[in-house]
Amino acid sequence: MSGTPLAFSLPMTTGLELPGERIRENIGVCYGLVVRSMGFTGGVAASFRSLKRGEIKEYTQLLEDSRRHAIDRMVENAQLMGADAIVAVRFDSSEIGQQFTEIVAYGTAVRLDHAA
Repeated sequence: MSGTPLAFSLPMTTGLELPGERIRENIGVCYGLVVRSMGFTGGVAASFRSLKRGEIKEYTQLLEDSRRHAIDRMVENAQLMGADAIVAVRFDSSEIGQQFTEIVAYGTAVRLDHAA
């Protein structure tokens, strides 16, 4: 993969349509899943930081990186399905035990009508 994130290779929106485009076909659900661990060192640093008020930057960075990774995987999945775009993009997250965070990005892979 080059320096450009995959997220920029397909149009996507949280809406149900893309302005200026006509959806020809819904291909199906596409998704990208990531499970991450803070790791021992990051977890210890975050634990100390959580003793006082304010942002826990280690967790913020972990979730931002995980979200980007999940989007890239969703785009890869949509491209394998032959999609031109992704609509109705959503995120979900959960914890697995107390050590792991799961992030999933999902949406509807669609083909656009290029004749318009």
